Amino acid sequence: MTILKPRARQRSLPILAQVEMEATPRQRTHRLLSVRRGAAIALWTLPAAAIQAGMLVVPGRGKIVFARLYWASLCRLLGLQVRVIGRPAQGCGRPVVFASNHSSWLDILTLGGVLEGCFIAKEEVGRWPVVRTIARLGRTVFVSRRAANTGRERDDMQGRLDAGDNLILFPEGTSSDGSRVLPFRSVFFSVVEARAGEARRGPPPLIQPVSVVYDQLGGLPMGRASRPVFAWYGDMDLASHYWRLAQHRGLRATVLLHPPVDPAAYASRKALAQAVWQTVAEGAATLRQNRPVRPALHPAPAGEAPPRPAFA
Repeated sequence: MTILKPRARQRSLPILAQVEMEATPRQRTHRLLSVRRGAAIALWTLPAAAIQAGMLVVPGRGKIVFARLYWASLCRLLGLQVRVIGRPAQGCGRPVVFASNHSSWLDILTLGGVLEGCFIAKEEVGRWPVVRTIARLGRTVFVSRRAANTGRERDDMQGRLDAGDNLILFPEGTSSDGSRVLPFRSVFFSVVEARAGEARRGPPPLIQPVSVVYDQLGGLPMGRASRPVFAWYGDMDLASHYWRLAQHRGLRATVLLHPPVDPAAYASRKALAQAVWQTVAEGAATLRQNRPVRPALHPAPAGEAPPRPAFA
């Protein structure tokens, strides 16, 4: 009597195990790299969160310096090299609002490791597991973008500036596919305006435009077809995007810091937003084309001479 092996048992292997069996040695190596990087990030984040929690209750700049160290370390663990062109306007005696384009969750790691400032994030981020804890330890300011809350949220951001903190914001209001910079929303620049009927308790902030472009993959200049490796936008899932990205080597981001200007040089908030957008967009376009680049001055409103940089 012949005993047939049940075929159902052959089909009962977990899907991930079947996929792994079908993977080539090179694919297995890349996946292992992604797992190792994820484990290293988790092992660094656990003690770092405890250290930062202690820093928050201690006076001084420890919480600012350590937050920057944390983000810079994440970049190194992920294999992301960060090239910086220009210099931050920090140390000029006035708080700074860094206004950057936004194409990926990597922007947080990249800018956080270069700039000393608190991020402005959408309210939903404050509800994401794990991420919300890291964001709060980094003293992130959450905004709902609802018209009814605009005044209160602006006052919260101005309170941070009056206390001497810098802010890092993404005036596009969302992330893009990395092939262009979306128009900047002028409402994000309301933070530079004084509260109605009140005088500022501290010096008015400067605005520093920042262009961020991911320009190398595998150690080679990156083309348009490779941008989805870095870009995270729309309804993309964060975990799956990390899984694909972390399998690559030779990653590089370039941060272009343009000279900051005084918002008082512009007649309106809309004119300021347009000028900052133009500077950021032109810098990002030059970086994407792998052309030599240097920080650019703000364009002036129509009919006016270019304003002098507030910090050079």
